[in-house]
Amino acid sequence: MNKKFKNESGVSLIELLVGVAVTALMMGAMFATYNVVNSSYRQVLDKASISSSSRDIVGMMVRDIRLAGFQYYYGQNEEGIAPFDDLRYVTGLTNVEEIEDSHDPIIVVRNELGYVPKDNLSGSTQTSAKHNSNHVCCDKIHIVYGDFKKNDQQKYKKYKITYFALPMEYDSDTSEKNKYYGIYKTKESWLQNTEFPLGVWTSDVSKCNECYRDQLVRSHVVDMEFLLFDQDGVDLFNTSGSNTYPQPDNASRFDLNKIRQVDIALSFRSGRDFYRSAPSTGNKRFIKTLRKDRNDDDRGYEDKYLRESVVVSVYTRNIGAQ
Repeated sequence: MNKKFKNESGVSLIELLVGVAVTALMMGAMFATYNVVNSSYRQVLDKASISSSSRDIVGMMVRDIRLAGFQYYYGQNEEGIAPFDDLRYVTGLTNVEEIEDSHDPIIVVRNELGYVPKDNLSGSTQTSAKHNSNHVCCDKIHIVYGDFKKNDQQKYKKYKITYFALPMEYDSDTSEKNKYYGIYKTKESWLQNTEFPLGVWTSDVSKCNECYRDQLVRSHVVDMEFLLFDQDGVDLFNTSGSNTYPQPDNASRFDLNKIRQVDIALSFRSGRDFYRSAPSTGNKRFIKTLRKDRNDDDRGYEDKYLRESVVVSVYTRNIGAQ
């Protein structure tokens, strides 16, 4: 019996330690591989999320810009309805009118945050200061187009859509990484009736079911930029020496009816760190912009966030067609 036990061989302490070490190495390798795969998967998801939301907002803007300048023609009839749009046209040129009053199809305001409709008194508390003076965000665009609703008292309609940006921050965090911008959208309607014989823009939902104010379209925005071109591809920026786009109150106002193409550049930022490390000193990361002055050396980024840009060209269909 004792001989049988003596012939039994066990695992020595050294062999046990070697086994534990090999197992630890294998587990470490598996964990490192999992981290790499998981990090890559998360990066793919982040890029896909930015790309998907970018396409959504670009598609929305493209549809609205293509409507700019549209006027409904009902035609000759025996119903007592005017054959075409009979609403007052506001130029924005008089002493009592402003750019926001204008009925021009497309107006771009360069490098300005915020927009408050005149009938939205509570919106005066809007914060339009940038998080950082070096931030490029953002241009603002007004789009005006017509419509027709036969059963309404005011049958011919006129709507104004405004895309603008406002500063946003996460949980009022003072850290720069949690400060970004959001793209908002406001829709107004032109009321011209016995109560408002000269007409007025309104965003009040009690007077306009289709209207809304400050609707958030997308957060984590870095920049929103627009360029305007005429039918010959001439850039309409600074054509009158005013260092801006054509507007109702400057010398190039007649170029507002020459707009045939709108280039849009939208840049977004990931909601969390994307890169493993920040860029080395002197090697800032830059976003794609339409103008060089929006991307100088002081406006690069030295953090770990992913920034993606989408650039599209939209051809207007109704401006200058009347």
